[in-house]
Amino acid sequence: MLGAIIGDIVGSRFEWNNHRSKDFEFLTYKCFLTDDSIMSLAIAQAILVSKKDHSDLSKNAVECMQNIGRNYPDCGYGGSFYGWIFSDDPKPYNSYGNGAAMRVSAAGFAANSIEEAKKLSRLVTEVSHNHPEGIKGAEATAVAIFMAKTGSNIFEIRDYIDKNYYPMNFTLDEIRDTYQFNETCQETVPLALQAFFESTGFEDAIRNAISIGGDSDTVAAICGGVAEAYYGIPTDIRKHALTFLDQKLMQLLILFENKYPPVMEKMHDDMSVRIKRSEDKKVKTGGRESMIQSATETADQELKDSIPENEETTSQKLFAHLYEACNILRGPINQDEFKDYVTPILFFKRISDVYDEETQEALELSGGDEEFAAFDENHSFVIPEGCHWKDLRNASQDVGKIIVKAMNGIERANPGTLSGVFSSFDDVTWTDKTKLTDERLKDLIEHMSSLKVGNKNYSADVMGDAYEYLIKKFADLSKKNAGEYYTPRTIVKLMVMLMDPKPGDTVYDPACGFRVIIMTQANSQVNTRVLELLPKFKIKKMNRWCAV
Repeated sequence: MLGAIIGDIVGSRFEWNNHRSKDFEFLTYKCFLTDDSIMSLAIAQAILVSKKDHSDLSKNAVECMQNIGRNYPDCGYGGSFYGWIFSDDPKPYNSYGNGAAMRVSAAGFAANSIEEAKKLSRLVTEVSHNHPEGIKGAEATAVAIFMAKTGSNIFEIRDYIDKNYYPMNFTLDEIRDTYQFNETCQETVPLALQAFFESTGFEDAIRNAISIGGDSDTVAAICGGVAEAYYGIPTDIRKHALTFLDQKLMQLLILFENKYPPVMEKMHDDMSVRIKRSEDKKVKTGGRESMIQSATETADQELKDSIPENEETTSQKLFAHLYEACNILRGPINQDEFKDYVTPILFFKRISDVYDEETQEALELSGGDEEFAAFDENHSFVIPEGCHWKDLRNASQDVGKIIVKAMNGIERANPGTLSGVFSSFDDVTWTDKTKLTDERLKDLIEHMSSLKVGNKNYSADVMGDAYEYLIKKFADLSKKNAGEYYTPRTIVKLMVMLMDPKPGDTVYDPACGFRVIIMTQANSQVNTRVLELLPKFKIKKMNRWCAV
C-alpha cells in the first residue's frame, strides 16, 4: 500500500515537468501528496470497514472516497472525478482513466486469491470507472500485486499480464524518448508494469517509472504498489515517506498495515531480500508524532530482527537478477538469443564462486597453506591461471576475447566433465564489438559480479531449478514453443515413475534436448549423483549441455 503512495509522492514534482532519466533526488521537500495517495487510502478504508463477503464494498468505496476526498479538494482530481467526489448522487461515468488503477493497490494486498483480487478491484472500480478498459487496468494492477506478494517471480507475473491483459513486447528504452503524456489505463498501466519488470529493487522500479515521462505520479504509483509487494520497501524510504502524511491519512495507513502486514526490503550480500512484517507487530495509533515514532521504531526493529534465509525468496531474487542481465543485453542481442549469453555466463560465475569457496575451505583446513589450497584435489573443477571470474573483472579492453579465452581454458582443463559446456553455444559472438562493446560486456560482468552463486549462497537444487526455469522463460521470451526446450516437472516425474529405474540401469533418450530431465531425476530418484557430462547431441540448431 505505502509503495503506491511513495510512487505518487516521488513522481508528483515530475508530472508537468517530465524527467526522462533515472538520475534524480528521490524524496525531497519539493514532493507532495496527490489524489493518487488520497484515493488509495480511501479504498483501503473501504476494505477495512466492509463485511467479510465484501457485499457492501462498492457502497463503502463510494462513501470513503467522498468522505476522505472532500477534505483534499486541491489534490489534483481530474475534472470528471472532481464532480463525482462532490456529487450528491455519484454515478459511474464510463471512464477508462488511469485513476482506476492508481487507487486499487489495497485490493491486491487484501485479497486471498487471484479471483478475489479481481473481484475486489472490480467492486471498487466500477463505481466510477466502469468502462471495460478502466476495469481491466485496475484488475491487472491488483492481480500483479497479489502475485508479487504471494511469491510469484517476476517472469510469472510478466507472463500472466502478457497473456491476460496487455502485450509486454516493448522495453522502456524503446519508448522513453517518444512517449507522450496520457491518462488512460491502456496507455499507462502497461508502462507502469514494465517499469517494475525491468527493475532490480523497489527504488529502481520507481526510478524506472518516472524516467518514462508522461503522467509520472500515477505511473509511479501503479508501479510502486507492485514493487512493494515484490521487493518490500527499504526502511529509510519508509520512514521518510511517512512524514508526508497528515494524522488522518497516517492512521488509515497504519490500520490497514496492522491488518495486512507490509513488506520490508533489505539488502543482503548486494541483493534485494523481501522481509514480511510479523503479524504480531502492530504500530500504535494516536497523535501524528506518536504514530511516526511507533512506525519508525517498528521498522527499525524489523530491520534488526530480519535474517533472510528463505530459499523461495532467494530463488525469486535470482530470477530477478538474471532478468536484469537480459536487460543489459537488450538492443544488440535479440530476445531469443538471451539464453545463449546469460546461461554460460551464469555457470562461469558459479564455477568461479564454488572454486573460491573450496579454496577458502582448504586454507582453513591447512592453516593457510596456499600451495595446498591450489591442489586440484581440493576442487570440483580446475580453473587455469587467467581463466577465473576475477580475470574478467580486471579486463579493460577486448573483453569478449578474454571471456572466450577463459571459457575455452576451463573446458580444456576439465575434458572429462566440462568439455563443450561453453563452446556448445556456437551462435554466441562474444568478440563481435558491433554487437557487444567492451562497455556493455563490462556492465554485464559487474552486474553478475554482485550475484554470489556459490554452494553457500544457493543449493545445487535451487540452481538446478533456476536453470530449468530459465530454459522455459527464455523460450517464452523468444515467442517460441517452450515445449521444444522445457518439459514440466510433473511430466518429468511421471516419466521417471513409469520407467522405475534401478541402480546400474542405463537410460537412453534420443530426444533428451537439454538432458536436465535424466540428470536431475537420476540425482533425486535413484539416490545417486551424476558427476559427468552426458554426451552431446545436435538436434537442428540445438547443441545443448548440462553439467551437474
